[in-house]
Amino acid sequence: MSPAVTAANAMTRFWAERFDEESTVCSGAGAWPLLALLAWASGGPARTELEDALGVPAREAAGHARELLAVLAASTDAEAALGLWTHRALELKSTWLAALPGGCAETLTGDSAADQERLDRWARERTGGLIERMPVSVDAETLLVLASALTVRTRWRVPFSEWTARPGEGPWAHREVPTLGRRGAPADDLSVRSTPAGTITDVRVTGQEDVDVHLFLGAESLRAHRVLPAALAALAGGAPAPLADGPGVTVSERRSHTPEDVLDVTVPKFAVAAEHDLLALPGVFGLATATDASRGHFPGVCERPPLAIQQAKQRAVARFDALGFEAAAVTAFAARAGSAYRPPPHLVKEYAVAFERPFGFAAVHRPSGLVLFAGWVTDPDG
Repeated sequence: MSPAVTAANAMTRFWAERFDEESTVCSGAGAWPLLALLAWASGGPARTELEDALGVPAREAAGHARELLAVLAASTDAEAALGLWTHRALELKSTWLAALPGGCAETLTGDSAADQERLDRWARERTGGLIERMPVSVDAETLLVLASALTVRTRWRVPFSEWTARPGEGPWAHREVPTLGRRGAPADDLSVRSTPAGTITDVRVTGQEDVDVHLFLGAESLRAHRVLPAALAALAGGAPAPLADGPGVTVSERRSHTPEDVLDVTVPKFAVAAEHDLLALPGVFGLATATDASRGHFPGVCERPPLAIQQAKQRAVARFDALGFEAAAVTAFAARAGSAYRPPPHLVKEYAVAFERPFGFAAVHRPSGLVLFAGWVTDPDG
């Protein structure tokens, strides 16, 4: 796993440690390259804080940002875009502009309403309409907006069936829950890991191309901020536990025409959306000092006027249905059989996992291991 992927995944885990019990979704992969490009151009205490948040030296951060963007550019199911809008009064340094993807820089007109519409339109176009508006707002003090858009669309190799169920117990008991089910999946799509948060069940739902979605279930007593970070860490390796010991897992035996064990999965159909204020989590994103408007913090962007972070936000959505998964995030920083019957010959184990209470999920770029989106589902109705 590359240093950029490792660092971006760590940011997603740290972010998940701050989750409460509401349904939510976030993308560390969407925020990390922007922070890296800012860190490379930063100075003073802000540089140190950004380095700590990124997990890589600031002097190498721009290269790692390009590395992560290259991973996304190579993906079939993921698309990423970066945009820069600056006030004409800014004299941007050519070295910093050269670190950005070509053709991404535009000028703010100074008309806040018109500029806001341009930025909102960019968010809609780069996410195929999944994100309607840029998460930051433009005002008379805005000199620079740096934004990323990350979109994932994948279709399952084997689709689910869909019906409405009424769970007999748990927090969704006696509700009508849109439910997805699939029988006879390969048992190796099920992993059970021993983690610091206890045993966690991980069901992989394989996409047709290069993105898979993992569904995580921990002990019933544990909340999102414990289960999801531990599950994300386990994706990179963790102590295996017997499959039968996984939360939500039941095991039976049946006759089969093939010798392989199989997996049955039921999971609610879900849609979640969230808006995050990254400035509210300075320990995750390293932006505490960078917001101090009494001085400039990014001499590598421009010398005059000095720049401080005015806003830093992410808007994200994710949808999981019978045919596939789609998600988007915009992150922005503003400165300021036939024949006779015979019993099947093989006796196999049939593992069944039912997600009937809050659970976590992650969309993962299979070739690189990059966690594109991570979230928590409290209300399956979304």
